[in-house]
Amino acid sequence: MGSSGVRASRVSPLAVAGWAGLAVLVVGAFLAALGSLNQTVYGASSFIERYLSAIANDDIATASTTPGVALDAAELEALGLPADVSTAMLRTGVVESGPEDVRIMSDVAHEDGTHTVTASYRLEDAIIESSFDVRPITPLYGVLNRWEFAVSPLAIVDVTAAHNPFFTVGTLTLDARATKTGDELAAFTQVTPYLAIAPAVYEFSYNSVLLEAVPAKLQADAAARVPVTVDAQPTAAFVERVQFKVDGFLAACATQTVLQPAKCPFGIEIDDRVVGDPVWSIVSLPQVTLTPGETSFDMPPTEGVAHISVEVQSLFDGHRFTLEEDRPFTLALSATIQPDEDIAIQLR
Repeated sequence: MGSSGVRASRVSPLAVAGWAGLAVLVVGAFLAALGSLNQTVYGASSFIERYLSAIANDDIATASTTPGVALDAAELEALGLPADVSTAMLRTGVVESGPEDVRIMSDVAHEDGTHTVTASYRLEDAIIESSFDVRPITPLYGVLNRWEFAVSPLAIVDVTAAHNPFFTVGTLTLDARATKTGDELAAFTQVTPYLAIAPAVYEFSYNSVLLEAVPAKLQADAAARVPVTVDAQPTAAFVERVQFKVDGFLAACATQTVLQPAKCPFGIEIDDRVVGDPVWSIVSLPQVTLTPGETSFDMPPTEGVAHISVEVQSLFDGHRFTLEEDRPFTLALSATIQPDEDIAIQLR
């Protein structure tokens, strides 16, 4: 009988070579695609473009958590900033306008793996060109490039809140005393540093019933330290309230039937005998004007006129007559706003 069996299949060397060639092509295509991704979507230039776009879209959460943006304790110390420096401005609704029309002008690779990316963009009416140094960090999935800022692009904004601790930036109202303690809390003018996303334009202002500050625009460039002053001045309502208090005070002074009304800015000395009750009236009220001083809003010495009418008897010949006399006087004061929005006045 003849034996039966299975004949072993044989793979052609040509087929092996074909499959190997295909594998090489696939690997090559993958590496080429990976290289293209690392040059474009995951490139240093795209990293900068995404950061600038986040600011323009008011996506401050994304911008502020971009690798290399946050400052650690050592960096804060090197910048002369306290460890508790305010980050209150790092939120949506604060930026007035961000970088638009972004164009990457150059992307220079250095031997140590870092890149210097130069971008051109528009901040409102200004055309700005900035360079950012970035460096590689642990790749995504071990193959896709990731980057971080070598130097944080955060700006430091030194806000001088003059004559009022509160100020508004964008839609946010802040208290410049928030990180202060002790005697600093009582300062009439507060100077406080804030970390701010940059590059961006900010608008600072303040508006309340009693105080207002003319809006001040600030261009904060990347990694820059810039000052801004929010100069709060008394409103017409503030002046009117002080005038009301002054008028009431002087009216009360005029009710005193004495020659020298107590704690009042006017009075008279008479050598003759007073035989009737003095009657005071206010002829001309001092008109209140207020300007910021060292610790309060101050009214300079301002003239008013009081009038006295009193029956007197001459010590020379004994005849009686009514003395009618205008008495000019000056009034100066300091006004401060209390926590309950009342106004406290101190005569000077």
